[in-house]
Amino acid sequence: MANYPRYAIYYTAAPGSALDRFGASLLGYDAYGGDELPFPDGVMQTIPDWRDLTLDPRKYGFHATLKAPMTLADGKAEARLAAACELFADLARPVPVIQPVVDSISGFIAVIPAEPSAELEVLAADATKAFDSFRAPLSPEDRARRNPAALAPRQRDYLDRWGYPYVFEEFRFHMTLTGRLPAERREQVVAMLRSRFAATGIGPLAIDAIALCRQDNPNSRFRVIGRWQLQN
Repeated sequence: MANYPRYAIYYTAAPGSALDRFGASLLGYDAYGGDELPFPDGVMQTIPDWRDLTLDPRKYGFHATLKAPMTLADGKAEARLAAACELFADLARPVPVIQPVVDSISGFIAVIPAEPSAELEVLAADATKAFDSFRAPLSPEDRARRNPAALAPRQRDYLDRWGYPYVFEEFRFHMTLTGRLPAERREQVVAMLRSRFAATGIGPLAIDAIALCRQDNPNSRFRVIGRWQLQN
């Protein structure tokens, strides 16, 4: 249990918003209340193994990673990390706005930006650096779980320096809806999710908040324990 609790800095949609309800219901989990949710009508009829396909992202809740899950370093405390989140949110910076779409990314299906956003890349890079002093070094077991042999050299360097391989140039904003799918499964799942996403009427999305999330033990899910609006 020495590696728990774990904390992460995520973007999460505003609680109760159309995007929040879309993602939480499809994952079957509300990261704000910690509650199990029923899947939307028709999902299990269309894709009978939907519960299995969403098993991994359900553990994290509907989110986009800004600072990957980490154990706190010696001498760091949750209250200090929360205070750092508040300070980070209060710094004036352009609030990124994206056009969200549903698509495949590295075999996962997720809500992603239709076009790259320089402001979003800056926000993620700032978060990577700002909260790194709170991160305990990766344990050998945690590093091995990232399968460093399969990473590109730059990703491996980032893993060793920042505890996560997908930062800076490797960062891609995504709000995950499924685990990794074999290629032959993706078309049907993307079509179903795109149809449901279109029905929400969600348009341009401001990435206007950060959330502090905590996982208490290996068998628990991440929950939102604080959320701060970004200033601009």
